[in-house]
Amino acid sequence: MKSPLLLALPLLLGTAYATDADRVGEVSTAFKLFGPNHKIVIEAFDDPRVAGVTCYLARPKTGGIKGGLGLAEDPSHASLSCHQVGPITLPAKLKAGEEVFDVSTSLVFKEQRVVRFYDQKRNALVYLTYSTRLVDGSYKSAVSAVPIMPWG
Repeated sequence: MKSPLLLALPLLLGTAYATDADRVGEVSTAFKLFGPNHKIVIEAFDDPRVAGVTCYLARPKTGGIKGGLGLAEDPSHASLSCHQVGPITLPAKLKAGEEVFDVSTSLVFKEQRVVRFYDQKRNALVYLTYSTRLVDGSYKSAVSAVPIMPWG
């Protein structure tokens, strides 16, 4: 059971976590005789500080016995697609590189993060996802941009 302080932390920081995401679907990628299959999960999350933006994150989930027990380390890659789903309301101030979503991908020290940037020149929000663990000399990442357009 999570402590009340740990549960309140996302509200204080304005950060969404995997528990805030809606699971859209999943596909099995490899059969495992014991434990769940390896899969790719698709999750949707709304930007907690920018109304009108939803991001979809597709990421691998390790199966097998270790995966079923939550002890496996998930691969360090993901894809990201963010879209305007309503009128976009920008807060008065947005911090460049502000974390908006975080998923734990191993028992300790590895996460899949999504951060946001505002490209004022092009009037667009840019979302970047990356793994916090160095893999083969470089971080695995993906990017998605949302042009801020009139709605309705």
